[in-house]
Amino acid sequence: MDQEIEIISSATRKEKIKNFFINKRKTIIAIVVFFLFILFCFIFYQEYKKSHRETLANKYNSTIIQYESGDNLEILNSLKEIIEAKDETYSPLAFYYLLDNDLITSKDEINKYFDILIEELGLDSENKKLTIFKKGLFNSEFVNENELLNILNPVIKSESIWKPHALYLMAEYYFAKNEKKKSKEFLDQLVNLENISTKIKVEAQKRLRSDFSE
Repeated sequence: MDQEIEIISSATRKEKIKNFFINKRKTIIAIVVFFLFILFCFIFYQEYKKSHRETLANKYNSTIIQYESGDNLEILNSLKEIIEAKDETYSPLAFYYLLDNDLITSKDEINKYFDILIEELGLDSENKKLTIFKKGLFNSEFVNENELLNILNPVIKSESIWKPHALYLMAEYYFAKNEKKKSKEFLDQLVNLENISTKIKVEAQKRLRSDFSE
């Protein structure tokens, strides 16, 4: 009897499963088609990104090769286009190449490109903080203290490996302006940090001993 009941129950379950798939076949087909579509879009997007990056790489390399003998205006425009493409690898390379070779001199334009790198490339946290520090370093020669602090605060208030560098930059900024009290405050913050580069900590300690010892 128990065996017969088990056979009947098994048959009933199979019938229910069969009826479920029959009744829900349109929904199931729609779900399968949807996931296949998502998969296709993902694969297409990855291939597009790969192709787009290869195009940028070729464009960047050919532009650099042309730099010594080519039309500087054409090279400038080509590198700007690479920056505007907002690729996390080639946009920074193009920007720093322009900057290092003095191919752009407009402060507003340089800061615009810094902002693209910081806000629109999706850089990982440390690379983003490094870029912010570089923006602060560039601006430190001509902005006022509030503007420089506004630039560097995301680094200064973080636990980034670039925090000591930002603190040292602010200390140097104030020292150059003969505001030694403020300079010392940033150096004191720096030497009291834990787990930082020995080199920059030693430099800060030397500066405190040589310029702020009573």
